[in-house]
Amino acid sequence: MTLSRILAAGVALAALSHGAANAQQAPAVDLKAAEARAAATVKQMTAEEKVILTHGPMPLPFFPGTVMPKEAIPGAGYIAGVPRLGVPALTETDASLGVAWVGGLRKDGATALPSGLAQAASWNPQLLYQGGAMIGSEARAKGFNVLLAGGVNLMRDPRNGRTFEYLAEDPLLSGMLVGAAIRGVQSNHIISTIKHFALNGQETGRKYVDIKINEGAARESDLLAFQIGIEQGQPGSVMCAYNRVHGDQACASDWLLNKVLKQSWGWKGFVMSDWGAVPGLDAAIKGLDQQSGEQLDKGVFFADQLKAKAAADPAWSARLDDMNKRVLTAIYAAGLDKNPAKPGGAIDFAKNAQVAEETAKQGIVLLKNREGLLPLAKTAKSIAVIGGYADSGVVAGSGSSLVHDEKGPAATRSLGGDGPFAALMQQSYHRSAPLKAIKALAPQATVTFRDGRYIADAVEKAKQAEVAIVFATEWRTEGLDQPDLSLPDGQDALIAAVAAANPNTIVVLETGGPVAMPWLDKAGAVVEAWYPGARGGEAIASVLFGDTNPGGRLPVTFPASVNQLPRPKLDGSDWVEPNFSGDPEPGKDKLVADYDVEGSDVGYRWFARNGAKPLFPFGYGLSYTTFSRNALKVAGLSASFTLTNTGKVAGDDVGQVYLVSRPDGAKQRLVGFQRVSLAPGASQKVTVKIDPRLLADWKDGGWTMPAGEYGFALGANAQDLGPVVKVKMAARSWKD
Repeated sequence: MTLSRILAAGVALAALSHGAANAQQAPAVDLKAAEARAAATVKQMTAEEKVILTHGPMPLPFFPGTVMPKEAIPGAGYIAGVPRLGVPALTETDASLGVAWVGGLRKDGATALPSGLAQAASWNPQLLYQGGAMIGSEARAKGFNVLLAGGVNLMRDPRNGRTFEYLAEDPLLSGMLVGAAIRGVQSNHIISTIKHFALNGQETGRKYVDIKINEGAARESDLLAFQIGIEQGQPGSVMCAYNRVHGDQACASDWLLNKVLKQSWGWKGFVMSDWGAVPGLDAAIKGLDQQSGEQLDKGVFFADQLKAKAAADPAWSARLDDMNKRVLTAIYAAGLDKNPAKPGGAIDFAKNAQVAEETAKQGIVLLKNREGLLPLAKTAKSIAVIGGYADSGVVAGSGSSLVHDEKGPAATRSLGGDGPFAALMQQSYHRSAPLKAIKALAPQATVTFRDGRYIADAVEKAKQAEVAIVFATEWRTEGLDQPDLSLPDGQDALIAAVAAANPNTIVVLETGGPVAMPWLDKAGAVVEAWYPGARGGEAIASVLFGDTNPGGRLPVTFPASVNQLPRPKLDGSDWVEPNFSGDPEPGKDKLVADYDVEGSDVGYRWFARNGAKPLFPFGYGLSYTTFSRNALKVAGLSASFTLTNTGKVAGDDVGQVYLVSRPDGAKQRLVGFQRVSLAPGASQKVTVKIDPRLLADWKDGGWTMPAGEYGFALGANAQDLGPVVKVKMAARSWKD
């Protein structure tokens, strides 16, 4: 499907798509008019002007010799404009989880949304739209008009250091959610990216790890997540990735950028590089349109070198015109020139904090609740709160996505070092203390705190209290992968000891991805709070005391151990020295990640294929009420079902429809979902449309569905499935 067709059908797509029936829409875009206007502007540009929009620096004083352009705002990037033609400069900020803090250089702050996984655990596109709109409004008020948002890489390995930034392991869930977030961002007349294109699954050796995967498997998984996200969100820009794919750098991959993105999908926007990801001038011919953070590369390739090539070669001249046309199309489609973003705009931080808090509440997942230990009574007499810096705040993921308010972090824990990214590479906490929030909701209780450094001290306090709440943190950052799935700093031993001392032990996990739980049988209750953002403490307390009934569902599988993974040993972890830039070491630049092992069967699909039982399956989550799910009917590419709250309190459930078999055998894929809020005893019928690509294989340059019987099941999660409904479908083949 071409982007023009996508835009023409945009409202219909969102209205009919899986769980997005109520998702808001960004303003309608006349892409043809924007593209025609862009072509006209290119004709007016001089040779010198044609290499203005194709490159720019990272306007941050992290590198010797960096000169801040006069018009730039401290942030991720700056691309100069062409004032003579009314073309505005591009002022860029990292913004997956909020306007990035960049070490506090701007002396301002922003509202931190919960992590990508926390957002995805809501299974609620409308919520992600609201979060994107909030971030976009704050960015605009600070003078930014391009947001480096839209992280949609699938979780192929739970140890990936950037898992917290991304959304899920499933292409449908990821694509629908990221599309909604992008629509929200771009509703502010600013450009959003979608990133990192593509197959960017680990930080170990991230600039040179070579991804091995056949085209069909890629199209049915990681690329499909991007394709759905682009269809739903219509981002103005795609950011390419650091890694290699089939031997080529992703930012110089003719297959990814030209053949798939621009030709097969018909996308009209521009491809910007990741920072320091451009191998050379030839990347332009391979499909890259803009060199970002140019001082991080080995040279500024898209300025004088590009100009000289265009002057000498008609093919390069045509390519340069196309590069400018694509950037201008995005500028005009988003209305950057007619609606300029200016620094100093008003921001309603109190209102925006409510968006962050609601996102955290909807994304918290209740994993275990023995004998109804939760919710806690507000009349509890004594509560021991232990560990996790719970007296200070909630943990945040680090790297380029780190966000803080104007006061900065509540607490920090440095990794040491004095390199240019040392300020980004530290464990830090948002100013939202769970301890304070717990005290506010249980004012009559005696609430004590121990930091957990000494297990004996924590155990003694746990014995003295009616309830013990252990906060456990697992910090992640861009630039580093986790070595395994354990909790760091001896926290597993701490939890086990406290749970042995007090059977009413509740574990609150603030993690950047799946973790192992060797103490699970001993714990009374387990709450997955992820990185819960600017109001995380309040959101956690609200769930613990029942003001919020947890409705989050896991967007990723929690494996029982790394031995269940397609690659039990993380590729390259035995020799790659962790570092933020990930530059290859001499003689050690050959590293292959073989994704053909699992192919398109990522996450729960891999577990289904192997008949393995994870610690917690994809889509899993408990509630303080109970639900029934029944009456699944499938007719053509439409599925309907009924959800009923069979309990005594209001709550949210997520209906999940899975393909379980095709004519050629068993095959599990999520094909539809909807989050529904239900009063006690209430029922709601839900209808979702099934994208035929989820039933098909990619073969010989197109999608193919074999004729025969297809099986579908309605589930509470990927492993708890109801009766199979079988439907006969005709053979079908089509192109994108």
